[in-house]
Amino acid sequence: MGAFHAYDIRGVYNVDFDKLTAYKVGYFIPGLLSADKVLVGRDCRVSSPEVHEYLVKGITDAGADVYDIGLSTTPMVYFGTANYGFKASVQITASHNPREYNGMKVSRENALPVGLDSGLGQIRDWIESGRPTPVAPKRGKVVSMDIRGDYLEFLSGFKGDYSGLKIAFDLSNGMAALLAREIFGDSPSYIFDDIDGTFPNHEPNPLIPNNVEPLRALVRETGADIGVIYDGDADRVMFVDNEANFISPDLMIAVLGHYFVEERGLKGIVLQDIRSSKAVGEYLSPMGCEMRTWKVGRAFAARMLRDLDGVWGGELAGHYYFRDFFYSDSGLLASMLILRVVASMKSRGVSLSELISRIARYKNSGEINFRVEDKKGAMEAVREYFTSVEAPTALMDFDGYRVEFPDWWFNIRPSNTEPYLRFICEATSDALLEEKVDVTKRLLIERFDARI
Repeated sequence: MGAFHAYDIRGVYNVDFDKLTAYKVGYFIPGLLSADKVLVGRDCRVSSPEVHEYLVKGITDAGADVYDIGLSTTPMVYFGTANYGFKASVQITASHNPREYNGMKVSRENALPVGLDSGLGQIRDWIESGRPTPVAPKRGKVVSMDIRGDYLEFLSGFKGDYSGLKIAFDLSNGMAALLAREIFGDSPSYIFDDIDGTFPNHEPNPLIPNNVEPLRALVRETGADIGVIYDGDADRVMFVDNEANFISPDLMIAVLGHYFVEERGLKGIVLQDIRSSKAVGEYLSPMGCEMRTWKVGRAFAARMLRDLDGVWGGELAGHYYFRDFFYSDSGLLASMLILRVVASMKSRGVSLSELISRIARYKNSGEINFRVEDKKGAMEAVREYFTSVEAPTALMDFDGYRVEFPDWWFNIRPSNTEPYLRFICEATSDALLEEKVDVTKRLLIERFDARI
């Protein structure tokens, strides 16, 4: 059952999981979450109709009703779950993965994520043990439900005046295309704005530099103030500045401070993941925000933001979470708020590139992936080496390790979804950054036969 991960169920369809898995997931969800009705949405992937068919059959065979919203972004499902009081929901999607992948994101009441440690692991165990799936005496029914209007009305409350902005959008042939033009109108420049689950132009993953190249070219061609690109299910969003430079997504957590603090006067807790730049907290703390750091992934971040009653949060991967959105993430909502800030800054004569230059104070390695058999041993070795030669100013050990020193820091953590050990480093100078990265590479290659 290699498709069961920390945050969701995902893998190559008909290799890592198949329609029978989808059926059993559907069958077990109502009992697991004490739900007599389940909200279901799906993305545009070629395999999604078959996954949908068998998931729905499993839910109804278990005796629960399915409320089917059809094609949807993942945040639409979060909205529907919390807004209408569902105790369980499933979005069929593989998010940013290539076309041959598919999967399921499961949520419980209030759109709280169901991860491996909060229910998916139990379903996996039931499937692996061959737990029976007898058809209930009274099968559930399937009800078509249209929530598009309510969702658009909800989002409209956050819309700003973008008339002074030149905006370039790459919708990645994904689910953002379901709603983007209704929100932003026809004035912006759009590419790849038809829904196509074969993703003919590029994989729907904005973290891969090549996938952002068409948007960068569009920004240059149109003289846009900002470029916006979504992933396949529109729960993530990333940005290109007016000079066509890709912006590290964690820095946009700081940009959001101008909306929440300056515009709305909200000076509460802000959540960042363990990979986020120190610059984020250094920018937001003087505004009156209280920074908290936590694990990577929606299964952890959404729950923690709710527990802390935080105002907003974000991740290096381009997820942004909002108290105003049931503590959940939404790429479209995040972009609406970021565009408000960019429009406001432009009216004051400040471009997006200038704003980012005020925030970004460090040199950053980006995530470096190492293929290592002994992940735990490798992490320990890196931590032990650096702390033996320099006294750390902070050490976090809840998602791999984040170790901070006066002029630099690093995070090393095992991937929850891929066979990698991920390393990221930030320093006050290029020379110091290069030194620390080189030391880490040598240590992992020589002692653990790592491959980059």
